[in-house]
Amino acid sequence: MTPPIPLPTTGPLPPALHGPQFGSYAAEEVSWLLTDLSDVELEAPTEEREEAVQSGGAHYAESLPVEYQPDPAYLDLFHDALRHDASRLAHAVGVVTEILLAERGPHLVLASLARAGTPVGILVRRWAAHVHGLDLPHVAVSIVRGRGIDPVALSWLADRYDPASVVFVDGWTGKGAITAELTAALDAHHAATGQRFDDALAVLADPGYCVRTFGTRQDYLIPSACLNSTVSGLVSRTVLNAEHIGPGQFHGAKFYAELAASDVSNAFLDAVTAEFDGVRESVLVDAPVLAATDRTPTWQGWEAVRRISVEHGIGSENLVKPGVGETTRVLLRRVPWKVLVRPDALGELAHVLLLAEQRGVPVEQVEDLAYSCVGLIHPQFTRGATGADGTGV
Repeated sequence: MTPPIPLPTTGPLPPALHGPQFGSYAAEEVSWLLTDLSDVELEAPTEEREEAVQSGGAHYAESLPVEYQPDPAYLDLFHDALRHDASRLAHAVGVVTEILLAERGPHLVLASLARAGTPVGILVRRWAAHVHGLDLPHVAVSIVRGRGIDPVALSWLADRYDPASVVFVDGWTGKGAITAELTAALDAHHAATGQRFDDALAVLADPGYCVRTFGTRQDYLIPSACLNSTVSGLVSRTVLNAEHIGPGQFHGAKFYAELAASDVSNAFLDAVTAEFDGVRESVLVDAPVLAATDRTPTWQGWEAVRRISVEHGIGSENLVKPGVGETTRVLLRRVPWKVLVRPDALGELAHVLLLAEQRGVPVEQVEDLAYSCVGLIHPQFTRGATGADGTGV
């Protein structure tokens, strides 16, 4: 359960960060509600980091994994996936944006969940501008499992906008842990401050069936899940560490300016944006049809995860990471045990298969798997496990 959110100390709220001083996105594309920790040594080897987390000695958000640097073969798979999926991604961006505008009106404030949600927030903003001539504000905020959403960022938003106009945006859902975290955190914030933000998370893909607002519920590769900071504005995942973040400060993150030569963040955005005109007509037909359907979350993904945990003798749903995006994360920065794949999805999982081969992780084909693939964290390797509070299982 998310603990009550402490109020930030009285005083002026910190300023937002912008590119190019922080991040490689243009300043008008996103305002980062983060504290710049670029000069702080926060990275630790995967095994060492997870051992500290599992022992209860550290929360996963207190440190950072070492940034994975892909080899040429893996980068080729990223570019192939982007060429293959750019149109499909553009269609999903258009659908989710049209539903948001139809249901929430044109005066939206986009608050993407850093960092995976931030490229999607930018694409939603671009669609609204390209198709409707709207200039939607967009900020990136931090949410941490077991700790909730950044209360200083919420205060910053409430100081400038009607909280009812803010929509939280993420890339995809897995089993719905962040969806539940967002609801609990916003409820706690409302109880502490009286400020009510809408917890209806909007995502590009919802294979977990745990949100109402989505572009698709198909579990396919969103190429921005293939890489880390080099497809997310050169920004690290967010950090909440009391040694470096004090009262009244935003959660932190690092800007990896030294990785600029490998940065494909804007190339990814531009490739999807280039497909907007080609999918515009189909989006304007499909979005109202989807909006009229029953989109009530069934949370069927969570039930599938529970079954997998039992069938494989894992003993904890926290070690089961469903969907293409979450499986990729397991292989990039966790201690993987095995990968389950649905046979009919193999053709779209080349990057997962390559990562598994490179890390020596067995791949098992499972008929009727609820997701295209599922990553399992090693249940007997304590350094690979984190629980609902971000520490132990």
